[in-house]
Amino acid sequence: MPDLDLLVLGSGVAGLSAAVRAAEIHGMRVGVLTKAELQQATTRWAQGGVAAVLSEDPDSTDLHLADTLAAGAGLCDVNAVRVLVDEGPSRVHELIALGAAFDRDPEGRLELAREGGHSVPRIVHAGGAATGAEIERTLVDAVRAEVSAVYESSFALDLVVEGGRCRGVVAAAPDGRRTEVRATHVLVATGGYGQLFAVTTNPTEATGDGVAMAIRAGVAVADVEFEQFHPTALHHPVMPRPLLTEALRGHGALLRDRDGERFVDELLSRDKVSRAITARMIEQDVEHLWLDATGLDSFAERFPTITAELTKVGLDPARDWLPIAPAAHYSCGGIVADLDGASSLPGLWVAGEASCNGVMGANRLASNSLLDGMVFGPRVVEAIDRGVDGPRPTGAMRSVLGGGGIGGRSLALPPLDGRTATREELQRTMTVHAGVLRSADSLAEAARACAGDVDGEDLASWELRNLATVGRVLCAAAVAREESRGAHTRTDFDATQDDLRIRFVTGG
Repeated sequence: MPDLDLLVLGSGVAGLSAAVRAAEIHGMRVGVLTKAELQQATTRWAQGGVAAVLSEDPDSTDLHLADTLAAGAGLCDVNAVRVLVDEGPSRVHELIALGAAFDRDPEGRLELAREGGHSVPRIVHAGGAATGAEIERTLVDAVRAEVSAVYESSFALDLVVEGGRCRGVVAAAPDGRRTEVRATHVLVATGGYGQLFAVTTNPTEATGDGVAMAIRAGVAVADVEFEQFHPTALHHPVMPRPLLTEALRGHGALLRDRDGERFVDELLSRDKVSRAITARMIEQDVEHLWLDATGLDSFAERFPTITAELTKVGLDPARDWLPIAPAAHYSCGGIVADLDGASSLPGLWVAGEASCNGVMGANRLASNSLLDGMVFGPRVVEAIDRGVDGPRPTGAMRSVLGGGGIGGRSLALPPLDGRTATREELQRTMTVHAGVLRSADSLAEAARACAGDVDGEDLASWELRNLATVGRVLCAAAVAREESRGAHTRTDFDATQDDLRIRFVTGG
């Protein structure tokens, strides 16, 4: 087939929202390439919902903006957050028009939940805690009806860069053959890198592939040190860890320590709750604490998906306290983008969890992730349709190009040295030494696990290569950030430093 107008890498909410808009509204020749099946993306695991202001009283977009900035701990770009909260409601209504069925009360009004860091209830959800699955279903159906080509079980290995712009990707087909998939524009929407850690809520495919490709191509990447840990993943051998949505705490569930005592405000932002849980676990020398949801009415009706997960492991939330511990959940950093999603490499665009566009800052506000993909994926398409071809000094890109806002500092990476650990060794080492709590000594240990090259050309080797690539950047940025801010906590630098209100940028 001839070159595509747009090649979308990944099949989560950001990529599929862009693909549907490009094909259906603008008539572009669109291809979607994903290393699993279309519906097997991180989006389907999202429980809590979509944060958006869909009613005027008592909520407002200004209040949503203020909550997002507070959670982001000084590293959000105000203009990027303004785009998110202003355009978000329209994107939610468009999704409903496509067929997404969100939960409603008996009068037909959308039910709104409250989560940590939110001043008021503003989160719409589906099936209680199956919002991601409903959004994914809606978009997958639309993509199969509209796009020109779908490449499932295909793995993007590296970017094709010619004449100073991205022209496509080198990909491994399902039979292992290498092929070039060429396009005028490439959108990276490959998600985050939660599989860097042994305890994670992310599916096994979340190996930072798009971010790693960008790093190898010299594209600007920033804020990779801010990996957000969800405070309340179910402590159970199954992986990815089942997520006990923050909406449970919004409805009144309580956190209790080994002795049954409350120790933290359950509705603080995720970074603060995760730190409090981790510190109490260390203090009491235990592997998990407890979430007490026994006081919640109609649990099974409100949260059928969670009820099913708990039943599988023999837990009854009406009677049992639920064992919980923090788990790697969301990558706040990634490929630096302007407000249109343009990267530092012309022809290469980014949206969703793979991006650093200025929305998330140092710590994501709960339920802003699906909204981020729904807003900034389509913005990429609109920019391409207008003829935009390259980045402008807006959003997080101002840290690379200048023009005010949060400054950037170049981050040098150490050369490759020795052999990278196995995937299991790497994940264990990163969890212990570069997880919720970090120090210079622990990060040095984590960096050694990522320091070598990876032999092999099979899928497992490429995934390990990508994890190690992102891990090197994470460790280098975490060492350079001699402070505690948002999702990054240094036990040897426990205060926030004004002079480190910057982004550490690799490449560009």
